[in-house]
Amino acid sequence: MGSAGRFAKNRAEASHKFEMVAPPILHTPNRGLSRKLIPIDRSRHNSAAKSPEEGLLSALLAQEDELSNILDEVGEVSMTFRSDGPQTEALSKTLQRAVSCAVKQSLLGRELQSLALVDDLTGLYNRRAFFALAAQQFKVAMRKNQGLWLFFADVDYMKEINDTYGHQAGDLALVRAADALEQTFRDSDICARLGGDEFAVLALEASSQHKNTILRRLEKKLKGSNTGKVLYELSLSIGAARFDPKKPVTLEQLLTQADQSMYRQKKDRSRYWPVASMH
Repeated sequence: MGSAGRFAKNRAEASHKFEMVAPPILHTPNRGLSRKLIPIDRSRHNSAAKSPEEGLLSALLAQEDELSNILDEVGEVSMTFRSDGPQTEALSKTLQRAVSCAVKQSLLGRELQSLALVDDLTGLYNRRAFFALAAQQFKVAMRKNQGLWLFFADVDYMKEINDTYGHQAGDLALVRAADALEQTFRDSDICARLGGDEFAVLALEASSQHKNTILRRLEKKLKGSNTGKVLYELSLSIGAARFDPKKPVTLEQLLTQADQSMYRQKKDRSRYWPVASMH
């Protein structure tokens, strides 16, 4: 599944998964999105140049205005309501409009919420989504006495890719990395781009999901992405940490362990970009 397809899938899943999930404790850039609800200039609703988030927010505010006006109309009609006559028909039509508007508002709110949880470049979950979903997964693992694996990945030679081929090529490297991760892990695993060239995956431990098996599968996917007409060989430095429900640690502690494991692997790699191995 490519980035566009994964974006659509994760956006749909996010709406369902986050109905009962509280916001993450850690600060993330996406928290600023909720603060945009107040200062938006309503005179700019018809502006042609809007981001998807601004467009949804504008539409949501417009629906709020319409619903408020309709409810005012309901109140006015109710004041003169009689058991029959034109007032009855007017009230019925107004109530129908109110229901329709409320449904649209609910759908827009859900769309806005899900969009705020997906990374717009790779289609994976973003940092905010990862911490919220991972917190829920920790609770499930504790309740079921089940282990978890946390993988922390970093794209190798990202600066060299950007400097040599430009930031568009760097963006493509991130998309290719996301594709390899998404193809390696199961749909039930939480795969996210935390920011920059850093990715994290939280996977439920299973008999067929040993760490080495997963890493070999990911390496195979990366090799597959390096075939054909590519400008450079994509590689990832990957660290892993296991969550043991009998010796529980926090998500932040587990992430630190995986990050340190990843950093040790990155230090073992060559300091210089392997230009000679490029296609």
